[in-house]
Amino acid sequence: MDWLKVPLVALLAMAPWPQAWGEGSPKIREAGVAGSFYPSNPKALSAMIDDMLAHATAPPIKGSILAVVAPHAGYPYSGPVAAYTYAELKGRKFSRVVVIAPSHYEAFNFTSVYDGDAYVTPLGSIPVDKAFSGKLTKMNSTLRLSGRGHDHTPEGAEHAIEVQLPWLQRVLGEFELVPIVMGDQSYESSRALGVALAKLIQGGDTLIVASSDLSHYYPYNEAAKMDHKTLNALAEWDYLSMSRNFQSRVWEACGGAPIVAAMIAAERMGANQAKVLKYANSGDTSGDRTRVVGYSADVFVKAQDGEAAEQPFSLNDHDKKELLALARKSVEYAVQHREMYQPEASVSEALNQDRGAFVTLHKSGALRGCIGYTSATKPLYLTVRDTATFAALQDPRFRAVSASELPQLDYEISVLSPLRRVTNVQQIKVGQHGLLMKNGSYEGLLLPQVPVEEGWDRKTFLEETCRKAGMRSSCWQEEDTDIFLFTAVVFGEHKP
Repeated sequence: MDWLKVPLVALLAMAPWPQAWGEGSPKIREAGVAGSFYPSNPKALSAMIDDMLAHATAPPIKGSILAVVAPHAGYPYSGPVAAYTYAELKGRKFSRVVVIAPSHYEAFNFTSVYDGDAYVTPLGSIPVDKAFSGKLTKMNSTLRLSGRGHDHTPEGAEHAIEVQLPWLQRVLGEFELVPIVMGDQSYESSRALGVALAKLIQGGDTLIVASSDLSHYYPYNEAAKMDHKTLNALAEWDYLSMSRNFQSRVWEACGGAPIVAAMIAAERMGANQAKVLKYANSGDTSGDRTRVVGYSADVFVKAQDGEAAEQPFSLNDHDKKELLALARKSVEYAVQHREMYQPEASVSEALNQDRGAFVTLHKSGALRGCIGYTSATKPLYLTVRDTATFAALQDPRFRAVSASELPQLDYEISVLSPLRRVTNVQQIKVGQHGLLMKNGSYEGLLLPQVPVEEGWDRKTFLEETCRKAGMRSSCWQEEDTDIFLFTAVVFGEHKP
């Protein structure tokens, strides 16, 4: 039977609604994409899900799963990837599931927590946890009880939450649902939701699901390259860089803000490890590789001590020499020709990784310019090309470097590790860590070598980073301030 041709039906064979929901008719969100995104027949739907789960064979995850990512395209396309997420949930118990999704059909500037009583799929009805939802929306003004992004519209029925529900019903059985659609995709909106969820969730009986596909409609190889940049940042837990790259469209994920919100919530609930279980795109399932959509299955885990160790980033001597030569060549070419130098692509694997970096110029021992990219937006060799050029010509503290100064310049490069939020200021080690301080639109960064050169202790380092961000020196103690730390591989022409 070709289930794609089965007509859409309304499935409202449900038990009587509890009196706790009050008098009057309950507000029910009926299935909107049954029969198109997935089978409308309950038996066919269950059989399809079970078959895909049986073929998802990732190694079992140790530790507590606090949040997951699953794609939301039609099951024939994204289902084989989504199965890897949900296979990891089999045998685990959750009484509440928070599903966070983007809005495909409606535009609104807040986060919409469903104001109804239940969502319905061909496998039955799922009650909304109205008490939790009400408390959640009181925690931040950006969160509202609303049907926006949930209710059916003339343009279509939002699918990003709905397609996750049959999977959850099949692997978890009964649970209460908190359906959330994000109309605002900013980092601030993701942070507000993530922090609120982390404060409200008590114990380990709540699962967070971020509903997201990745890049859309690029050729197969281009899509895979872009998507793996997103997944590398996810595995490195650098959600700030992810959010920035999503907003600037350097990378793509139609549920980018839900992913960031889920990571922020999971981190504050104790998660310390992200695992990419599976990646594929629609070209792998449809055979059409001309315009594909990317999908990934990911989990955020509270791992045991020692299981979440990070691999430090390093560069060999040849890589360092190549970058220093490139920095000098880029500055000299830009000063002499007033245009950006176009280097040949580096053959070094390390220099082709997306990394943030700063280039610092000195003249006779004095600072002559310093510009950097805090986030990983380009391959490292192009990041150094850009930042060296901008340090010479666009640092607002100095006039542009002249041709006569070129022989007198010394170059220093700082290659940044991914950004990780500080959960305890005792984590900060002066001389090892740099800091990025962020509170809303206020942001400032100081490199690891700065407090050493200035003779600062940890407290002074924190205060000076606040000042660099344009805030009062005590901002690091405020709840709305995020402190991110990073390490840096620092090297120059005249020092190792």
